Amino acid sequence: MKFIHPSKSRLARFFVGAFLCLMLFVSSTVPAIAAGSSHQSSPTKGEAKLDQTLEKSQEVLKSPPMSLGEVEDRSNKGLNEVQEDADANKMKRPENTNRSTTVQEKIENALERVTGDK
Repeated sequence: MKFIHPSKSRLARFFVGAFLCLMLFVSSTVPAIAAGSSHQSSPTKGEAKLDQTLEKSQEVLKSPPMSLGEVEDRSNKGLNEVQEDADANKMKRPENTNRSTTVQEKIENALERVTGDK
């Protein structure tokens, strides 16, 4: 049996290491590229202002702790016990986004494409 010469071994380790570094770099940049292509945003628009949410949160922070009944009442009114329904119309949800598909719908579509059933 012939053994690999030490210089060829070093060269092979170098190429394996370089390849692994390249794969780490590519795998860390692909999600950023994929996220950028599916959602086009306007750079002048910025984040949605959630002023009512901020006000409600500050009120809760200044007030004493709520009892269980108060928490249940407030959480039944909206999104949660702090925000209630403040700025609910500005938040992204499946009900208020167009062309949104759930994970379940994406899986069903992929299975339909694979199996050919509709």
